[in-house]
Amino acid sequence: MNTALPTLSFWTRTDLDSVAVIGPDGAEHTVGALQAAANRVARNLQALGCAPGDAVAVSLHNTPEILALALATAQVGLYLVPISWHLAPREITHILGDSGARVFVCDADVAARCPAGPLPVFVPGGAPGCRDFAELTSGSTAPPAGRTAGGVMTYTSGTTGLPKGVRRPLPPAPPEPVASGYAMFLLMYGMKPGEGVHLVVSPLYHTAVLYFASSALHLGQRVVIMDAWTPAGMLDRVQRYRVTSSHMVPTQFVRLLDFPDRAAYDTSSLRHMVHSAAPCPVPVKHAMLAWWGPCIYEYYAASEGGGTMVRPDEWLARPGTVGKAWQTAEIAIFDDDGHRIPANVIGTVYIKMAQPFAYHRDAEKTEKAWRTDGYFTVGDAGYLDAEGYLFLSDRKSDMIISGGVNIYPAEIESVLSGHPRVLDLAVFGVPDEAWGEQVKAVVEIKGGVPTAEEGVALAVELTAWCKERIASFKCPRSFEFVASLPREPNGKLKKRLLRDPYWREAGRAI
Repeated sequence: MNTALPTLSFWTRTDLDSVAVIGPDGAEHTVGALQAAANRVARNLQALGCAPGDAVAVSLHNTPEILALALATAQVGLYLVPISWHLAPREITHILGDSGARVFVCDADVAARCPAGPLPVFVPGGAPGCRDFAELTSGSTAPPAGRTAGGVMTYTSGTTGLPKGVRRPLPPAPPEPVASGYAMFLLMYGMKPGEGVHLVVSPLYHTAVLYFASSALHLGQRVVIMDAWTPAGMLDRVQRYRVTSSHMVPTQFVRLLDFPDRAAYDTSSLRHMVHSAAPCPVPVKHAMLAWWGPCIYEYYAASEGGGTMVRPDEWLARPGTVGKAWQTAEIAIFDDDGHRIPANVIGTVYIKMAQPFAYHRDAEKTEKAWRTDGYFTVGDAGYLDAEGYLFLSDRKSDMIISGGVNIYPAEIESVLSGHPRVLDLAVFGVPDEAWGEQVKAVVEIKGGVPTAEEGVALAVELTAWCKERIASFKCPRSFEFVASLPREPNGKLKKRLLRDPYWREAGRAI
């Protein structure tokens, strides 16, 4: 972290009357008001017994309250644990318990379906059995005592069950230099201190979306928040607020390109539009660059860390690349025997970075992710060209990426296998023009292959079974019923035999 630029910190900004955040409802919040709210929340969390190293969980729709909470926890040594409000009660309850959260801030509907036990629950506007979030934003606006840098602990769905927390040691430093480091990360994309308007177009419970929004505030940008994203809503805000930057996913590009009225909006203000989270089809990226001009940057990373970055001009010269390693990272390709392999040969992608991580309360998974020389992997496959540009040739063997969200088939298979009629099954991703991939289940049921009419009814029954146990976006969108699944004598499922025909039919690489 660079301590020479302490002004790249929201807490030290002196433009108190300027607008810091514009909420989804259009309400404006000044720098001074947000600083005061962050200080109040921090002091009140301390009064509730939160101490450095403790966790505070949040599950809210996109609102300025999330940013106030993030700025509060980041200055008193707390871990902020963002939770998707799409998750099922079982999943949310697991994260609350596993993270050791001391406080839970959530929307009323989340509080109603997710009993938090003795945990203090704060809801904007209040709710039965909960406390009003306004309690956390009352009292003295003085900076809290014992200021020290906090962090974010993100939960990522595991390949073998419930989500796992990605936890990093908190830096033993004041919050300002740490915030400056995050702000300077945006300089990599050409952004400049004190300039620009950042548009939040995705849920702030996503790690990158929250980091980019917080870093924009530290850099001195104005942040405009959307809640429910639509092409028209985004383009209207781009034109109205002269937006310069955002963090997006390729699915949003597809929907924007399909929007019939897109040419009616002025997008000339765009300068630093960053995307990640899922592979972007080369034709889609070309079309977006033709429309918006050379302002689209891409990076490759994971909740565990990263990564690479590619500028527009670099990508146009090497279509499909996700870029070269960041200055603080190294990228290497290893084969299955752990040997480093040369350029243009496909292997497993490994990353080395300055800050280590561990999967919270899962030493075995942590050990499997790391090599002894400091490189870690999330299981993606790809190759480096002779100049060090990374190309991804595959993703995690089973993981589905739908709309930029990672979905793990093993979790869905575990849930469906509990249904009394399911004998065997396989879950995998199939092509989807709008979302990149959608979830499909191939199922062997007791009693043999059902008739077409029975199959329709059974698909409805299995969908309802899933929705009671996991988030709706993870549930299969289609079912196929077969007499048996292709398994090897040792019981290993040959899933590619099921999955690959869909990708070949769509003309997509497999």
